[in-house]
Amino acid sequence: MPDVHIAWLAGRTIDQKRKVVERITKVLMEEAGAKAESTHIVFMDIPHTDFASGGMLVSDKNKKT
Repeated sequence: MPDVHIAWLAGRTIDQKRKVVERITKVLMEEAGAKAESTHIVFMDIPHTDFASGGMLVSDKNKKT
């Protein structure tokens, strides 16, 4: 039973998430023999204010660009 957790910055649409779910499930079925009904995918949408890279919050980096 694959249990996939995806942590990424918030901002993806529900349609984007649907496509990701479909493709990841398909790959796990084809390459690992997983059953679709046993595959779990969890999205953890992290606010830009709660993620830092290179010593700076992403929300602050976005203000500079």
